[in-house]
Amino acid sequence: MKKNNFVLLLVVLVLAVGGFMYFKSQEQPVEPAASERQPAAKEQRDTLVVADQYDATMFDPIRHNDYPSSRACRQVYDTLIFLNDDGSFRPGLAEKWEFVSDTAYKMYLRKGVKFHNGEELKAEDVKFSLERATTDLGAHIKTYSQDLDSVEVLDDYTVVLHLKKVNFPFFASLAHSWGSIVNKKEVEAQGENYGTPAGTAVGTGPFKFLSWQKSDRYTLERFDDYWGEKVKFKTLVLRSIPEPTARTVGLETGEVDIAYPMINNDISRIEENEALVLQRKPLASTTYMGFNTTKKPFDDPRVRKAFSAALDTVGIQKAVFRGVGKTPRTLIPSGIKYSIDAELPAHARDVEAAKKLFAEAGVDPKELKIQIWTNERKERVDMATIIHSQLQELGIDAEIKVLEWGAYIQGLQSKEHDLFLLGWGLSVPDPDYAVAGLLETGAGTNYTFFSDAKLDELLAKGRAMPDGPDREKAYKDMQLYINEMCPMILLHNDESLVGVQKTVKGFVSNPFDVHTFATAYFEE
Repeated sequence: MKKNNFVLLLVVLVLAVGGFMYFKSQEQPVEPAASERQPAAKEQRDTLVVADQYDATMFDPIRHNDYPSSRACRQVYDTLIFLNDDGSFRPGLAEKWEFVSDTAYKMYLRKGVKFHNGEELKAEDVKFSLERATTDLGAHIKTYSQDLDSVEVLDDYTVVLHLKKVNFPFFASLAHSWGSIVNKKEVEAQGENYGTPAGTAVGTGPFKFLSWQKSDRYTLERFDDYWGEKVKFKTLVLRSIPEPTARTVGLETGEVDIAYPMINNDISRIEENEALVLQRKPLASTTYMGFNTTKKPFDDPRVRKAFSAALDTVGIQKAVFRGVGKTPRTLIPSGIKYSIDAELPAHARDVEAAKKLFAEAGVDPKELKIQIWTNERKERVDMATIIHSQLQELGIDAEIKVLEWGAYIQGLQSKEHDLFLLGWGLSVPDPDYAVAGLLETGAGTNYTFFSDAKLDELLAKGRAMPDGPDREKAYKDMQLYINEMCPMILLHNDESLVGVQKTVKGFVSNPFDVHTFATAYFEE
């Protein structure tokens, strides 16, 4: 057996035991015996209980850019346009629109739409919501809002969105949670408390905000004056359950109606349970290990490429995910237009090449003492463990630091990290958003803090072009350049794995991972 394969097998065996010990130390719930499992009482059928991996960080749609918060906002707010599962659009709060020019979109609002506080939606609320996103408060979602110049109010139900310059992906981004329409009066009254546990959240969506116990759950209630199709149950409870087995047990006992993400270990467990259904589909998401490029020696692309050469990313992905997803070859996922993922060769580990690159950069890997940051998601902890082992072969002293989700994001923002594992998914199916939020200079979710004039120029060029051969070439060049500069190491393209009680009907998991629960209902 080759040495590398032996090491990888040994690490996987260690994970099987070590993973158990790690999560046992977190005092997670122990799985009950089958005889102790009781289905949820029928009187609770007016409450849908959902288990997410993480809690939301914010109910203010412009002060976050993470999936749990986007999912929370999706229940409470509406956007001007809605995104269909196939990537097309349908009317939302705007019942129709006109493209006045390449930089002006005229939006006609629905009349009679009510906010949760009873006020009618007006054009001033749209102007306030979208222009607020261009202020410093919207730093996290700058990637989407940066080219909005102003919103012109023509009357109570008509607005014109004016852009600073041509940005063809911008219209699609209005379906992202950054484009959620808030109530101007409520936001101004609450100030900094808006969207936090100390305040509330007021939208026009199918559910209204009731309460939020941070790091545990938030509770929403059906909005009976909703302008669209009414929700068929009364209360929605979103629980934060970081430990994956606990989410599965919640489904099995009937405590939980919908849970995600499921892990590969539990796929057969769910599929073989007659009371459960597994909804499985590809996601346009990428898990990566990023470098803090503001720190030495990670400011040198030769060092970053040396780390990449030192790792068996294909083996890591297979060992951890075992048949779920695949190892990416480019930052734009396959399935998104202009991706060249299928055209590139698979990554191959080359320890000798890594040593040579370190030598060229004047870095002795045996003198490196670094931290690898991750949040509590088991698969990321497992990946970090294998990465740690493979880096040790070059003498690199790496410490794994596991953080709770909120503390993790705060730590990344403060630039304290060396290397970190994180995921990025597209809730807007355009190649610009696969790259810009992660690597454009100044982007609020650019935790590598990579800043490169050539990449910024390619991004600007791609945004300014309509779809066609020229735009395709811009994104092909961009992907090759990113691989050359290596600000991150690509590890995993994920799948959506959602467990659902068979008694829950009408819910379909979202391919962009921003699920809505308004269509769900119970059928015993």
